[in-house]
Amino acid sequence: MKTLTTYLLAAVLTFQAHALQATAQQADSLSKVDLGEVTVRATRATEKTGMAFSNVSEKTLQKQNLGQDLPYLLNTLPSVVVSSDAGAGVGYTGIRVRGTDPTRINVTFNGVPQNDAESQGLYWVNTPDLASSVKSIQLQRGVGTSTSGGSAFGASLNINTLGLETERFSEVNASYGSFNTSKLNFKTSTGLLRNGLAFDARVSNIHSDGYVDRATSDLKSYYLSVGYYKRDNFIRALVFAGRERTYQAWNGVSEEQLKTNRTFNPYTYENQVDSYQQSNYQIVSSIKLNSSWRLNPTLHYTKGKGYYEQFQAKELLSKYSIVDAVKVGTERDLVRRKWLDNDFYGVVTSLDYEGNSKLEAHFGAGINQYIGHHFGGIITAENLPNFKPTEWYRSRSIKNDLNVYAKATYQFSKAFNAFGDLQFRNVNYHFAGTGDRQQALAQASNYQFFNPKVGLNAQFSAAFSAYGSFAIGNKEPSRQDFVDNAPNKPKSENLQDLEAGIRFLKEKFSGNVNFYNMQYRDQLVLTGAVNSVGEAIRVNVPQSFRRGIELEASVAVSQWLKMAGNLTLSRNKIQNFSETIVNYDGDADRINNFKQSDISFSPNIIAGGQISVFARKNLEFTLLPKYVGKQYLDNTASENKQLKGYFLTDFRINFSPKVERIKNLSISLLVNNIFNKLYEANGYTYSYIYEKAVSVNNYYYPQAGVNGLLGISLRF
Repeated sequence: MKTLTTYLLAAVLTFQAHALQATAQQADSLSKVDLGEVTVRATRATEKTGMAFSNVSEKTLQKQNLGQDLPYLLNTLPSVVVSSDAGAGVGYTGIRVRGTDPTRINVTFNGVPQNDAESQGLYWVNTPDLASSVKSIQLQRGVGTSTSGGSAFGASLNINTLGLETERFSEVNASYGSFNTSKLNFKTSTGLLRNGLAFDARVSNIHSDGYVDRATSDLKSYYLSVGYYKRDNFIRALVFAGRERTYQAWNGVSEEQLKTNRTFNPYTYENQVDSYQQSNYQIVSSIKLNSSWRLNPTLHYTKGKGYYEQFQAKELLSKYSIVDAVKVGTERDLVRRKWLDNDFYGVVTSLDYEGNSKLEAHFGAGINQYIGHHFGGIITAENLPNFKPTEWYRSRSIKNDLNVYAKATYQFSKAFNAFGDLQFRNVNYHFAGTGDRQQALAQASNYQFFNPKVGLNAQFSAAFSAYGSFAIGNKEPSRQDFVDNAPNKPKSENLQDLEAGIRFLKEKFSGNVNFYNMQYRDQLVLTGAVNSVGEAIRVNVPQSFRRGIELEASVAVSQWLKMAGNLTLSRNKIQNFSETIVNYDGDADRINNFKQSDISFSPNIIAGGQISVFARKNLEFTLLPKYVGKQYLDNTASENKQLKGYFLTDFRINFSPKVERIKNLSISLLVNNIFNKLYEANGYTYSYIYEKAVSVNNYYYPQAGVNGLLGISLRF
């Protein structure tokens, strides 16, 4: 990757040095149409779709983009909770929206699905410094509008990197801070040339030692793009890739250990690492067919390959099909690697209609295939003189995903419009081979989902409007659900989402009140049940719901003071929940039944704010308070299995002095958790019965106290 990046970056820089800038006339004509935003328009919500959403601009992102992963840059949005395994926002990080986990958040880059086809999650560590290439983000809460990839079961995150830079520039960004966290990147663009071409490039390096012991992250990435623009059309080829190597901090800290050593990491083997590379290739285009129709086809291919390495003490060799010459079943210390090698490719497209002042319509389709290889190998084993590295399991998966949708907004009158959205999705998934417990894997499933959405919007005045929507989402189980429940098949999940709200928008004040009722059928949750080797499995629960109200407001008190805030109040319940406590005494497992039990990791209160003081035009001081209420580690609402609520305040300074012959100079200081609150943002729990006693084991992921990052950005 380094060699490819070096050659391509050198070519871009050489071309830029000799290139002629675009004519003023051509740049002006293209600047009137943001073609990057046009391309993703079909999957984005607007004020006319009757849904809850937040837009985040490039300018907003860059104020805080000092090395932390993208979820941390979205932490101020309504109903959002973020966490970090390493405790400092770099490496393995996660985001929840309305309590829903990352496997239920649909993520697209330029309209291309990014969630792993099998686990259905997204690992931001594989796309380091992506925020430095982002032009805009939209976060939709709830089912949202139809898009490519898996169904949204709590949120959709639509990320766009396609903005056109009309002027030539080069830029250096550097930052350094707590836990030896550093970021260095270089960006450049030719701007729009007279021949209609534009070249963009970025290379990045991020390192952090982490708050938790040995939770280091070494992240490298690049972004390259070449585009051809002519009038209202463009075609753009881009590749962005990330390489990560992180020391594992996955086990968390036990409840007892947390009291004496918050940064404890049980792993001490020097190469207990996760190493993975992901490369994304896209060819994106937008073609204006006539005054009414625009076509936006995209081809994509994503290649991922990597492993995590583990030291395993006193493992039975028979588990790995290794026959010891001395004694069958002998225990040995060994080192193993678990590999994932996958390919994901396909085409997504949309056809937009805007030929009528009253009607706007979008038609879309996507067909994608995922091929994944799972395999594991033993690389060393203690005291086995004739041992050779050996493979102990291998399986292959294929997943085909076809979706088509049609959506339209019709303006019945100046004050009233309706929105409709119909999506059909066909999913075919099968896998075969052997699992890591040497169990035979052979399953095949096919799903057909129909996901309709309707919305209404009433514009009572230029400032005041009301809306409502109803949407249905369906979602297939993950690979692990199939493996753990075999030979039985888990059911697909169903969500019915009702949203309603009012919006108020004036020059100095804006506000939004949104009510939501998300009713689940057959949601997959952890119950305490385990598989044949004691690993926790998810099972379907018949009925559960999330209901709440989201409040947002912002006010410009004066030219030098602006304030904004959001508050989410919710109830998140499983109507009838049965907990299973495994009994290792040989007796029957214990079953505890609950009614109206709280859904795990779903705080009833989430609040955020922003207070900005503009001491002068180019100097901004900002306080960022955040409150997250109590969360439960499982679905029993037990007070001895919880994450305590926490209130944090971050502080940010942004200074952009004017310097002659420099296009932009920015200096940023971010101090997180200024009051040094000791808190945990994530965790897990498991219980079992042994010698007639119930043992409860809680593990937590502690987050850093006060910490900071100082950065400088120079564009010329």
